[in-house]
Order: sequence, then C-alpha cells, then structure tokens
Amino acid sequence: MAGKLSGLTRLWATGNQGVSRAGAAILAIRAPIRRAMVLGLFSTSVVVAQVAKPEADSLASLNETETGIPVTDSLTIAKCGSCHAADAKGNLSRISWSRTTPEGWSQAIKRMVRLNGLSITAEESRAIVKYLSGAHGLAPEEAKPVMYMPERRTIDETNIPNETVRTSCAACHGFGQALSWRRSKVEWKLLQNLHVALYSQADAQYRRPSVEPGDQPPPGQTPPAKPRTAGEVGLEYISKTAPLATPEWTAWRPRLRPAKLAGKWLVSATVPGQGRYVGEMTIAAGKDEDSFVTSVALQPVAGGAPIIRQGSGIVYGGYSWRGRSTAGAPKDAGPADAARDTRETMWFSPDQKMATGRWFWGEYHEFGYDVTLTRATGAPTIFSVVPDALKAGTKAVQLRILGDSLPSGLKPSDIDVGAGVTVTQVLSSSPTEVVVAVDVATDATAGRRDVGIAGATMEKALPVYRKVDYLKVTPETSVSRLGGVKFAKGYQQYDAIGFDNGPDAKPYTSDDLAIGPVDVDWSVEEFLAVTYDDDKKFVGTLSQAALFTPSTEGPNPARRFGRNNYGDVWVVATAKAEKDKFGKPLTAKSYLVVTVPAYQRWDQPEVGQ
Repeated sequence: MAGKLSGLTRLWATGNQGVSRAGAAILAIRAPIRRAMVLGLFSTSVVVAQVAKPEADSLASLNETETGIPVTDSLTIAKCGSCHAADAKGNLSRISWSRTTPEGWSQAIKRMVRLNGLSITAEESRAIVKYLSGAHGLAPEEAKPVMYMPERRTIDETNIPNETVRTSCAACHGFGQALSWRRSKVEWKLLQNLHVALYSQADAQYRRPSVEPGDQPPPGQTPPAKPRTAGEVGLEYISKTAPLATPEWTAWRPRLRPAKLAGKWLVSATVPGQGRYVGEMTIAAGKDEDSFVTSVALQPVAGGAPIIRQGSGIVYGGYSWRGRSTAGAPKDAGPADAARDTRETMWFSPDQKMATGRWFWGEYHEFGYDVTLTRATGAPTIFSVVPDALKAGTKAVQLRILGDSLPSGLKPSDIDVGAGVTVTQVLSSSPTEVVVAVDVATDATAGRRDVGIAGATMEKALPVYRKVDYLKVTPETSVSRLGGVKFAKGYQQYDAIGFDNGPDAKPYTSDDLAIGPVDVDWSVEEFLAVTYDDDKKFVGTLSQAALFTPSTEGPNPARRFGRNNYGDVWVVATAKAEKDKFGKPLTAKSYLVVTVPAYQRWDQPEVGQ
C-alpha cells in the first residue's frame, strides 16, 4: 500500500517553479538546451529563420499546421502580441494553439513575467485570464475530470495509463496538470522542449527507455538499437489524449455565454469528520456579468448551531466558479472548524441547474466541504435525504426529505422511496421538508433508491443495505506535514465508511454499496518499514474525532540519531458494533506519511475573488 503514494497528487506544489540560479548557469553554457528554451518561449518561425541546415529541417517540423484560435481581446493582444507574433488570421503564436483552465493561464502569465520580463498589473492579469479562460479555455466536459486540481484535493490519480507516461508526465507534478491543457501536436512538443530547458531532471526522465510491454524485446532477443524513450511515449499519449481540437470544444464554443446564476440554490454538503450540512445559498449579481456575491446558511444534519457565510465569486468560461467566503469563526476555533474562511471552487453544469465542488481551508487546503448545489426553480425539488442509509428489516424509521416548493397535504401514497420501502405515515410537511415514517422489508434488495414527491425526484438518493460487510478508512492514503515552530502544521482528517457487499455478495467490487460513516474507535499502529524507528511515538497524535495532528518540525533530541519526527504509520478504525463472520469487530487501515513542511509553495489566489 505504501507504493500507492507515488501517485499522490500534491496540489500545493503543481506550479511552474521557474528557473533556479543553478539552472540559469546551465542554460548559459549548454547551447542545445538554450535553443530548446528559445523554442519553448517564442515563435518557432522566428527561430527557424535563424538556424542553419540541417537543424532548420528538423525545426521546420515544428511549424504549425493545425487551425488556431484567433485572439480577439485588445488587452491580450497589447500585452502578449509584442512577443507572440500575429498572423493574418489573428492567431498569436503559441497562445492560439493552447487551451486551459484559469489556473493554467494564470501560471503561464506568471512565467512570462519571471522569464521574459512581461510588465503587467494585477488587474490586467485578471482580465486576460478571464478572457483566455473563456475563448481559449476548456469545455465543461473537458474540465470536470480534472477539477480535483483547482479543488486542491490530494488523491491517488487513477488516470495515468502506464508507468512510462507517469515517468514522463507525472513524476514532478500531478498528471491532472497536464490533462488541464489542450494543445496542438507542435505545442506539446514545444512544452517538452521547455521542460528540458528549465528543469535539469526532465531531460534524464525523457531519455529513460520505455518500460511498456510492446517496447521490451522478448527474452533472448536483442533490444532495438534505438528503443522508444519515456519522452516519446508520453508525448504520443498526451498529444492524442489532449489535442487542441476536440468534439467537446467544437460543441461548446457556440454555446459560450455569461453565467446566469442569480437566485436561490439548495446546498447539500459533507465535511469529513463532521458529517453533513444542508441549507441555502443566495447568489446575487456582482460588479459585472461574471461576478457574484453570496450568502449561505448551513445547518448541521446532526444538530447544532447554523453556519452563516458571506462571500463572492467569479465565473470563468460560463461554468467554472472561483470564490471566497467567510463565516466569522471564533478566535479560539480549531483548525478543522467548519466556520473557517474558505476558498471556493465549483463546476456548474452547462444548463446551470446544478453544481459540484469544494470549499476548502487550511495551510495545505486539507479541510473542506464537498458541495452539491441544486437550483431552486419554484417547482418541487428534492436535494437531500436523511439519514444516510436504511437497513433492511427496520421498522418505523423516521426519514427526512429535504427540498424546495414541496406540496402540502401529502398522503403516504404520494411519496415514493423505492422497492421494498413502504411509507406508513406522513409525520410533518412544509415547503422545505417532509418527514415520514417508513418500514423496510427484510428481503429488500441492497441498492440506492430514487425518492420522489409530486413529480420531483432525486435519483439514487437513499441506500438500502443488508449489513455492514466491511469498512474503509478515507482517505486510504494520505500525507500530513510537521509544523508548529516556524511552519504551519498540515493536518489530516479521517472517516470510517461502511460498505455492503452488494448484489454479488462479494467485497471490493463495482456493485458494493457505500452506507456512510460508522461509529468506530481510532488508533495508530506502526508501519513496519525500518527496524526500531518507532514512528508511532514521534509522528503525532490521532483524536477520537479522527483528526491527526502532526508533531513539530526540526530535529528531535529524544529520537534516535536526533532525527525529525517524520515517519509512516497505519491509521486504524475499529468498529464499535459491526462484526465480521467470526464475531470480531470490523477494522480498516489507512496509510499515512508524516513528512517535513512544504518549505516553498506556489498558489494562485488572484484567480478567485
């Protein structure tokens, strides 16, 4: 399981770090790499004219043949056109053959400032990012799979096709950073050249031989004189997977329009370790057509004081929200307090009827709400159901159906909660909540039920399960960072989620049913990696609320060899009531690496409000 960490996306370090002094010295003495850097930063046509044969022949292959996207914004032309030459069609070199997210364009502008001396104000930069994120952005369907990048999630990336592509494209940053761009074939090659020019390790990574089965000779056979390299495999994959022209972009360009989001939205949110929240978000028009101000009222499902948030946001490309909100957390609030100020990243559906995303906070963005918004249209709407799941064979369970504009005078027959679940009584009803009593048949099939009232339906809203067959600790792999002296701590929050094996009665298959949080005891166990390292004693502490607090950074005289308090351990959940077939409590583990602080971090706060 420890090996899985190689795929973890460290979202706080995915920016281009620029060229170091040592790198600058290398560039000054390495002519071939210097030429590659020029190719990476300027128009290829200019460079081709300045080099002799036979280099000109190979460089000529880097002339664009694909149709570019003309740049029409006057500010972008004024600020970028002095270096990025325009052609007769209004294309600017490099820019017209690239598309990406707001964060991607912000990163590119910062690189132009650092390396090429671009003079630009913060306001001008925001305006250019806003224009490029629409006219040269991603279609909603292209952006959604990589939303975990701007949402600042640390995850195991499962979208890397093989080890060779990982080596060439995801050894230094999340693979989502590459997949957040769409480029022409020439642009992808130029980007590879730029990596070689700026980062000394890139050239070595690209030159490694491909380890894919088709590139390895059968046993006993002589390998080819020039085997395919990781750089070639990576370039081939990314050029085919993320081309400039796609069906999604072709369909989206004529649909581009300002987001019309003003109105009431229904909020369903989950905070790891703290449970579910429900409420309303009011979005009002801001200073321009893509800016908004917000007011949010959230109520913990488990009970407690409401959280009132005020904020603002901006929408890029008609669907991609970046914002901030504050809830006035008390001064003595803990790091995991849900009333903390948050950054907001959300993806709005093209029809502007729903949104998903994350509102996050923390020095490493480790805390956050997982949020779903549903637009309140005045028609009956269901957006959440409480509790998380129903167990087969239970009777007279109180079920809360939350929504908007729900009808009055309801009878049990007006409410449908799926096969095997019978509504026996309507306990109360209002336009925003209907409470009913339900019986669940003993032989009810495990699975998610649709919930419907008067034409309003929430699909797959209510899991029905037979028993808790196994647990998972989420996240299954994680990182925490030492701190508290000169650097901030990087915390980690856990949940223990119960699962039913599903219709096939087999664990860890696609039909398994997530039931929700299970009541457990929490503990930490040694991960046996190094003899006598005793990481468990030094890395930090885990509360019974499943919040891991790391130890302080710096050498520890009490530890063998005076080492830092880094290490790796198991985070263990032991169920209080649920048992396996042998009568023993169900358990689950998560692998945790506790490491040193991130001494440098790159962020893009200007993309949000």
